[in-house]
Amino acid sequence: LRERVRPFPDFPVPGVLFRDISPLLKDPAAFRTLIDLLEDHLRVSFPKIDFIAGLDSRGFLIGPPLAQRLGIGFVLIRKKGKLPGPTESVSYALEYGKAELEIQSDAVEPGQKVVIVDDLLATGGTMHAACELLKRLKAEVLECLVIIELKLLKGSEKLKSIPFYSLLQYD
Repeated sequence: LRERVRPFPDFPVPGVLFRDISPLLKDPAAFRTLIDLLEDHLRVSFPKIDFIAGLDSRGFLIGPPLAQRLGIGFVLIRKKGKLPGPTESVSYALEYGKAELEIQSDAVEPGQKVVIVDDLLATGGTMHAACELLKRLKAEVLECLVIIELKLLKGSEKLKSIPFYSLLQYD
């Protein structure tokens, strides 16, 4: 899988080394291996999961096939203004700006067990905001799950007591 992640220096801003998963998504065998590994990890770690919650937008690529394999539902956590109906929202800081995430107010019920997925964890701001949204809905966040973790940015520290798992780590 590591061979299918390509680096792009100075994207989206100078000084940032972007880790692109596009080649991984283009390779059906690599993508199947990715979903297999994530599925195996979740089946071993958690006997009961109600939903996979995917972060806008790359979490939408990983979450649905993973949820399908596990026989559970998938819920969206989107950028502000993209979801219809009543929503919960939270603002947070990015490495290079500010952003806001939303989830539909009826996406999960109190006490339901959720795993949050995304492609990458950098500073942890987006993932922390997603955890905050699910806590507002009184869901239990079992784990934050990513393909890639940028270890030097220490994003997992921002998640505090929430379990975290990354398949690939880069310094």
